[in-house]
Amino acid sequence: MEAVEINAGAWYLRALRDDDRVSDVPALADLGIDDPAAFVAGADAGWASETRFTWAVCEPTTGELLSLITADAGGPPVGQFRSGQQRSLDDALPVVERFLQSL
Repeated sequence: MEAVEINAGAWYLRALRDDDRVSDVPALADLGIDDPAAFVAGADAGWASETRFTWAVCEPTTGELLSLITADAGGPPVGQFRSGQQRSLDDALPVVERFLQSL
């Protein structure tokens, strides 16, 4: 399936990106992900195979990744947030849970 974008009120959830317009690589590195570019590619593959779903929880006007949510098919969503951005994760997790229940 294609990645599903979600409007979560104050937050915008989208697929991870690493292209000439938007790159989540610096934010993913900030979260401690060792190979952020490979992580983005893996996230795309997870959506395509419907085995893992990954969202960048973003500030809607800038698109900046503030937190990250992943969920293996059939499993609960888990997330992590950048410094000072716990609210973005706390607000977005229930929205992702509702989406996953609809699959």
